[in-house]
Amino acid sequence: MKVLDLGCAHGHVFEGWFASEEDYQAQRERGLLECPVCGDRQVDKRLSAPYVQTRRGGDEPPAAPPSAAQQAELLQRLREWVRGAEDVGERFAEEARAMHHGDAPTRRIRGRASLAEAAELWDEGIAVLPLPDTPLLDDKALH
Repeated sequence: MKVLDLGCAHGHVFEGWFASEEDYQAQRERGLLECPVCGDRQVDKRLSAPYVQTRRGGDEPPAAPPSAAQQAELLQRLREWVRGAEDVGERFAEEARAMHHGDAPTRRIRGRASLAEAAELWDEGIAVLPLPDTPLLDDKALH
C-alpha cells in the first residue's frame, strides 16, 4: 500500500491510497483522481515530509494538515454561513459600523470591503473575517 499526499490546482491537499506507484500513475492517466473538496481533476503528488521522532518524551509530532473530509466539512459550513448572511454589497463597512454602534439591528452580513476598510474596522474593535473571492463560495455554488 502506498499513501501519497495529493493536491489540486486550487491548493486543497489530501491523501490518496494506492496499491503501488504504478496504480497511482494509471489512475492519474485515466483521469480517475479528483479533489474531494472541489472536484478538480487536475491532481498531482505533493511533497511530503514524514515525521521521524528523534527524541523520546514530551515532544509532540507536528500537527497533520486537515484531511480532505475535514476540508470538505469546513467548506460546507462556510457555504451555509455565507448563504445565511445578508449581502450588503459595497455597504459592508458602513453596515458593520452601524451594527457595532447600535444604529442597525445585529445580524449576519456579508459584502465587499477594501483591505484598508477591513483594517479600519479591526482598529475600531469590529471583528471581520475576510474571505477570498472564489466561485466555491458564490451564490451559484451555494444552490
